Amino acid sequence: MNFYTTQRDRFVISTDPARLDFDMIHDFLCNTAYWCRGIPRELVERSAANSLAFGIYEGEKQVGFARVISDLACIAYLGDVFVLPEYRGVGLSKFLMESIHSHPDLQGLRRWVLLTADAHELYRQYGWESVARPELYMERMRERPY
Repeated sequence: MNFYTTQRDRFVISTDPARLDFDMIHDFLCNTAYWCRGIPRELVERSAANSLAFGIYEGEKQVGFARVISDLACIAYLGDVFVLPEYRGVGLSKFLMESIHSHPDLQGLRRWVLLTADAHELYRQYGWESVARPELYMERMRERPY
C-alpha cells in the first residue's frame, strides 16, 4: 500500500500508520492537550486507526500529529492537531496544514470542520473561517467522557 509522504528540510510527514509513536501521541493528548485530557490510550489508537493519520517526523522521531476523519467525497473533520512544544516555531504546523490540504484523497471536499480554542490564525491562513451559519450546526457532547 502506498502512503502519502512529503518532506521539507529534515522533516517528513507521512500517513503510514506503522510509523505512529503511540507512546508520544497518547502522552501529549492525555496530559497536555486541553481537548482530551485523560483520554485512554486504547481510544487514541482506535481513533487513529479509523482516521487518516498524519505524523511529522525528524528522522525516526515523531514530533507532531493530526488526523482527518472523512468520507473522502463530501466532508472532513480535522482533529488532534499538535506539534511538540520543543519543535514549535519552525513552521511545522504550516507544513502539516499544507500537507493535509494537498493529500490527493482529500481534494474536492465540500466542507471541512474543526474545533479550536487557540489556533484560529493558523487555520485562517489556509482558508478556514468561522462558521457562517452557526444555527445550522448542532452537537451532542459528553463533558467528561474520560
